[in-house]
Amino acid sequence: MQARILLVEDDPEIARVVRDMFVREKYEVSWATTGLEGWGDFQAMTYDLVLVDLMLPEMDGFTLCKNIRLKSDIPMIIISARKEDEDKIEGLHLGADDYVAKPFSLAELKARVESHLRRWRRYQGIPEEMNQTTYLHGLTIDWDQGQVMLHDKKIMLTVKEFELLSVLVKHSDRIFSKGDLYEHVWSQVEAGGVHTVTVHIKSLREKLADPVKTPKFIQTVWGQGYRFVGECV
Repeated sequence: MQARILLVEDDPEIARVVRDMFVREKYEVSWATTGLEGWGDFQAMTYDLVLVDLMLPEMDGFTLCKNIRLKSDIPMIIISARKEDEDKIEGLHLGADDYVAKPFSLAELKARVESHLRRWRRYQGIPEEMNQTTYLHGLTIDWDQGQVMLHDKKIMLTVKEFELLSVLVKHSDRIFSKGDLYEHVWSQVEAGGVHTVTVHIKSLREKLADPVKTPKFIQTVWGQGYRFVGECV
């Protein structure tokens, strides 16, 4: 488990997308739909970070932030559609560490969560471990930095290319259809996404010097999709 996150969000569509993304990344996520429920969950269990919306029923996000900060110093990130400077300033004054405006990129949210968790662990004196995986044929993935190296040379991947690779690598026992990958990485469901996935997989293969006919990393399973076939060193 990477860390335990408390997500307090009353919009079920946003909450499910955020929760599912962090669960795929090996986080444990508790989801509360009201401020009062979130406050109860926070008191009942130990968390490493809190994601909280401002517009919540029963207890608003401002009050929840204030209550949490009086009890704990863990990182708190506000995720809200309210973009007024006054709301951001009030949230930060109440003890929030960051403010992410909706709509937001899942990749950006994940990066901010990881950044705050690293700072929190350093503050607590917890030593950081090298979170890297190395595979045959010279591939190394640095999960914390979001970097990929091939034969010790950094490969410049786009955010979506790295997310595609991450999904395939972390679920190497599974074959992903193009539709599955589009839903996971782009968090959308639409027919046009199939071509988008094809283009990104082609670019990813070129950067990894991974031939289609004799793949070292990404294999095409004809009629089904793709899977990761790299072997750990």
